[in-house]
Amino acid sequence: MALFGLPVMFLSYVLAFATATLVCGAALFRARQVEDDATRRGLVALFVGSGGWAAWELGFLVAPTPDLKYASYLVSLVIGLTTVGAWLYFCSAYTGRSFHTDRMYRLGAVVVYLVIVVVKVTNPLHGYYFTTAYVAEPFPHLTVMHGTFHWVITGLSYALVAVGFFMLYELFLEADYDTHALGAVAALTGLPVLFDIVGFATPAVIDMNYEPLGVAVFAVGVLFVFEEQFLAVQLSDGVDDPVVYLDDEGRIRQFNDQARLLFPALSGAVGSTLPAVLPDVADRLSSEERVIDRTYEGERRHYLVSDTSFTMGQTDIGRIVVFTDVTRTERQRRELDRQNEQLEGFAAAIRHELLNTLQIVNGRVTIAGEALEDGDVQTARDSLRTASQTADRMSDIVDDLARLARQGQTLEATGCVDVDAAAREAWNGLETDGISLSLRAEGSIDADAGRTHGLFESAFAFARHNGASVVSVTLRDDGFVITDDGDPVGTANPEDFFAYGVSVPDAAAGMLLPNLRTLARTHGWEATIDTAYTEGVRLVVSGVDVRLPTDEVGSEGQAA
Repeated sequence: MALFGLPVMFLSYVLAFATATLVCGAALFRARQVEDDATRRGLVALFVGSGGWAAWELGFLVAPTPDLKYASYLVSLVIGLTTVGAWLYFCSAYTGRSFHTDRMYRLGAVVVYLVIVVVKVTNPLHGYYFTTAYVAEPFPHLTVMHGTFHWVITGLSYALVAVGFFMLYELFLEADYDTHALGAVAALTGLPVLFDIVGFATPAVIDMNYEPLGVAVFAVGVLFVFEEQFLAVQLSDGVDDPVVYLDDEGRIRQFNDQARLLFPALSGAVGSTLPAVLPDVADRLSSEERVIDRTYEGERRHYLVSDTSFTMGQTDIGRIVVFTDVTRTERQRRELDRQNEQLEGFAAAIRHELLNTLQIVNGRVTIAGEALEDGDVQTARDSLRTASQTADRMSDIVDDLARLARQGQTLEATGCVDVDAAAREAWNGLETDGISLSLRAEGSIDADAGRTHGLFESAFAFARHNGASVVSVTLRDDGFVITDDGDPVGTANPEDFFAYGVSVPDAAAGMLLPNLRTLARTHGWEATIDTAYTEGVRLVVSGVDVRLPTDEVGSEGQAA
């Protein structure tokens, strides 16, 4: 079959190698925009060598005379050999290895290349590399019969190329996300070897080098079709953190297994926008607060959310969102913030109480002095007694704050605390005449026993000051609630109850709930008031590691 007077098979070969030449040329400009210097140099050298190889193979096909065909084929062999070194250089740079920077490897490669080039260019003299003959089938062409030198050098070249493939596939396997497409592209790069074998063993195809066609496929795959994945794999090499890849429009293109485990919503989310799938992450990327909390493997952990663009030349083609585990640092920071807030609260409490005490003492001493001048000894005695009691109360407050400051320090260790027993013990240590305690608290929590005792003691003392007649403690999955039937919060600000120096609901009870919150936060818990409860005051302690009994029967008891 002929087309324009030329065999179709011949035209197919011409079209294939012309296309390979053009593709390598186009890929060359694309490769020059890769940001990583070493990877860029390797790709540029690979596409220059492959493009030149394809062009001279094309010349071998279309040259008008046997001599020109012979010369074109010889030049193609010299140029084609450079692609082995370029391929290894690229694979080493792309996978983060250092072979391409080692002087001994580079010097050895140059020496071996020059020796082989000498063997090739002197082939017209010795004929050990290849011989030729002009044949008419399947179309008129110069057939090549390869000799011993060719197969030795080809075997060495294929072995070196295989080393490069090994480096790529190892990286793809370690990339921790789907690299099947890139693996397939890399595999297609080596597929033309089959044509070499078929051309040598059968007349189905002519015996020539088909490797430039594979490199052209590789160029199209990594630089035009899968460029995001190609660059993302290199950028994430050695990164064990969760990673999500976004395209230039903010759509999710890929993610690794760590990200999928941390954010199950990513499964099946390729093509969706980040705000639609992970709105909290998108919010963090647009705010100054970049730390996000997640429960991972049963533990509350903290991750720093950061993103960076990856580009092709001056064009952004996507972003990589990385989640770095900063749990240890973030816990230390939050603990420091808590302690600073605690110290500020103590300072406010002492200042408040000291001012009140001084005012009372000063007033009572003044009254006592005036009473003595009037001869009213009893009034003077009562006033001085009140002043003394006020001073003693101030001393007790200072002692309480000093004890709380010690308890408010960072917990070194926790243990299993029985909630029912801890609540009863705290209750029995207080004067609770006329108030009953109801417990539904069978179970344990991970806590410090002394601080838990102090927490319940503060809650029960507050209930007494709040006019309660019944106090209940209920254990829940994430913490516990302490409810009294005293005066409700009403229109007061719930946060005022936890503020040192505000004296809510009265001066005597003003430090109880602030102390309770301090002891809760020492454990990493949060203490709040349930504003929806209007029959009294309900304190909610959450964020607690609770262990409920397996039967979850619960119990109620009364304690006087």
